[in-house]
Amino acid sequence: MQHYDVIVIGGGAAGLMCAFTAGRRGRRVALLEHNARVGLKIAISGGGRCNFTNLFAAPENYLSGNPRFCASAFARYTPQDFVALVEKHRIPFHEKKLGQLFCDFSSRQIIEMLLAECAIAEVEVRCSCQVESVEKQGHFSLGTNLGQLECDSLVIATGGLSFAKLGTSDFGYRLAQQFGLELTATRPGLVPLTLPEEGNFAELSGVSLPVIARTGGAGFDDAMLFTHRGLSGPAILQVSSFWREGEAVALDLLPRQPGEGWLLAQRDSKSSAQELLARAWPARFAVAWCGRHAPAKPLAQTPSAQLEELARLVHQWPVLPNGTEGYAKAEVTIGGVDTGELSSKTMESRRVPGLFFIGEVVDVTGWLGGYNFQWAWASGHAAGEVA
Repeated sequence: MQHYDVIVIGGGAAGLMCAFTAGRRGRRVALLEHNARVGLKIAISGGGRCNFTNLFAAPENYLSGNPRFCASAFARYTPQDFVALVEKHRIPFHEKKLGQLFCDFSSRQIIEMLLAECAIAEVEVRCSCQVESVEKQGHFSLGTNLGQLECDSLVIATGGLSFAKLGTSDFGYRLAQQFGLELTATRPGLVPLTLPEEGNFAELSGVSLPVIARTGGAGFDDAMLFTHRGLSGPAILQVSSFWREGEAVALDLLPRQPGEGWLLAQRDSKSSAQELLARAWPARFAVAWCGRHAPAKPLAQTPSAQLEELARLVHQWPVLPNGTEGYAKAEVTIGGVDTGELSSKTMESRRVPGLFFIGEVVDVTGWLGGYNFQWAWASGHAAGEVA
């Protein structure tokens, strides 16, 4: 039986960060990944360029049963700390918008950087390793397809249920329950919303426009994309994390024209609402939306009450989703290991000494735009500093 000081299960962003952080401290570390290679989710992120952090990441950008849980880890490993690592490896990058940092070329560069740091720290990276059992009798004992392994500290970095095509599973949740830890309910986050067939605007699939999407007390100003089954795009993905079944999403379809005055100011126009709105919207959307909600006659012939209602609807158009596209198309899993079970400084279980949970498996979920990677780096670093 091989013995290690630290075994990290999961070769994603959090697991890789934790492994080399512990290895730098002279710990003998093994990183176990059940896929044939590490970093599969990193590879596809950011359209293949990896939105590897956000310069403005703060607890306010995360959903959790304890919104302040991530504050300690963020204070000790900041976006600037990760940027310094990227610069050390001479990876060119750029800021796209709102503090979102992307590689200039390929997300593969981030994976290679993390593996290089693991090599420097003498971490043993074992891919295609299936963990079949975990027991604790003093040390942790792991039964795997590569033989029995033993360790003093065990770090769970197995992620959530999103992107099932990458081989994700509920392993981390089952292990937490095995050791008596509480979980919060999980659901897909940063996920497209679906609409009922009778009102889903399927004919507009591929059309995009800027909106402010609001639900559950949250609002996001970004692009919305129509799909053949409903709505997607950054604004919708963001607000989906706050959406609950049965709730409406309110859409401001003219976010650059605050208030209802712009349309009302056209009350003497000989143009129809469709003709006017087509100047601000994609033509296909103007035709479809106005065909359902606006009179065909010129605004000058439209009763004031009807025009006022139309102006209100443009800025507060309610859509009622009937669901989401689920974990298959979700970027993250909301919920997971209850933060009350873990030390916010170390990510160690309060019930089971030596057992750590980091990254997406924990009930900490960030907004779209590099926030979830920053949680992976910070939580992985926090555990790696003490495991």
